[in-house]
Amino acid sequence: MKLNIYNTKEEVAIRFSTYFSNLIGKKKNLHIALSGGSTPKIVFDELATNFLEIDWSGVHLYWGDERCVSPSDNESNYKMTVSHLISKINIPEENIHRVLGENEPLKEAVRYSNLLDALLPRENNFPKFDLVVLGMGDDGHTASIFPHEIHLWNSENNCEVAVHPDSGQKRITITGRVINNAKEVVFLVTGENKKDKVTEILNKNGSYTDYPASLVAPKSEKLIWFLDVDAAQKIDV
Repeated sequence: MKLNIYNTKEEVAIRFSTYFSNLIGKKKNLHIALSGGSTPKIVFDELATNFLEIDWSGVHLYWGDERCVSPSDNESNYKMTVSHLISKINIPEENIHRVLGENEPLKEAVRYSNLLDALLPRENNFPKFDLVVLGMGDDGHTASIFPHEIHLWNSENNCEVAVHPDSGQKRITITGRVINNAKEVVFLVTGENKKDKVTEILNKNGSYTDYPASLVAPKSEKLIWFLDVDAAQKIDV
């Protein structure tokens, strides 16, 4: 595991974008699972504005989780990514593999699971992303696996239907076997509201085992955290 701590969330976006650009430059074809949230939004803006040298022709984009809403809904992770990144770059349309949030959730979880099996290379008999980008909620959830459904992490399926604990909204999420089989996994975590869970997970104290984010441990051992000082202020470095 590698920790990168920067002064601001904007610097996190710049540093991650540099890492991301370098990763794309090393391999012709890449399969990448994206995250939603406020920090990826800043990252997408940075990539679209200041990393024009990136060749997107061999990059395939997927989503680690998606709300069960239409692609035109303001809560759609896909819509956010289109607005802040996809609409501003030259990437083949056939390289965009969205979760169909408008579909019946259980059927869509199966369809997307099958899509990952069909399109991704395999290792350990599981689909293998080159990169999975994750966020973390202030409750310690990651992707759309929440503490009250932490059992979904160990599902035998590539994808599951999750339920938000407060709103009851259904979401499609990839599971732990896919996340931990990735070649590289990155956490993008910013904001003071994340500091308590970040501290418990990285220091391995408190109730850290209750948080799905604590279960991220790729077999490749390539786990990178990009944090701002607000989120990292209480960890033992």
